[in-house]
Amino acid sequence: MASHRALSRQSLRLVPPSPPGPAEEEPSPRPTLDDSEILSAIARGDETAVGALHDRVRPQIDRTVHRLLGRTDRDRDDVAQIALIELVRSLPRFRGECSLDTWVSRITAHAVWKEIRHRRVDAKLFDRSTEAGAIGAPGAVDVERAVTLKDALGRVRKHLDALDPTKAWTVLLHDVCGYDLAEIAEITEASVSAAQTRLVRGRRELHARMAADPELAEVLENRGGAR
Repeated sequence: MASHRALSRQSLRLVPPSPPGPAEEEPSPRPTLDDSEILSAIARGDETAVGALHDRVRPQIDRTVHRLLGRTDRDRDDVAQIALIELVRSLPRFRGECSLDTWVSRITAHAVWKEIRHRRVDAKLFDRSTEAGAIGAPGAVDVERAVTLKDALGRVRKHLDALDPTKAWTVLLHDVCGYDLAEIAEITEASVSAAQTRLVRGRRELHARMAADPELAEVLENRGGAR
């Protein structure tokens, strides 16, 4: 992992910081190019298109990293840079069979998957703070309900952490993030049948753990009954 991070820091900061100096006139904005124009320019070796590519894909990379690792993860910036490197390397394989955003999301998720595999065994797979957005805007729910929901989310994460990591990751990618089995197979470097088996078994084990957790079962039952 260290070599990947070193590469990301040293060789592919696609938009270098401006050198310090006196204030100058704002540079003219880069011309807006559509996806096909950007990719064609990159394929031709046009270095001026690199900045346009960065501007186009970086928001999607950041959204995917934040979604999978959380905004407080210590390695999120390094993972985003690694994903950018992987994306550039994979561009020759992009055939336009899906949108560029879908391709970027898939490549980024694969980079996150590799990061998870390289972390220490005792690192928590889903150790991230519950953000306010997951509970609701301030004032949208009463304090007691917010605390109860936060506790329930913590219990679900605990049960996910207790699963085999590949099963837990497959459930998260499919049921929470919306990737299909073919995409999960590519992300996790497995066959589609293996991904499907992990999903079925992971769901079964997770549901069994949740059903055996009386406090969590009560919260889910109360929320299910509230309309």
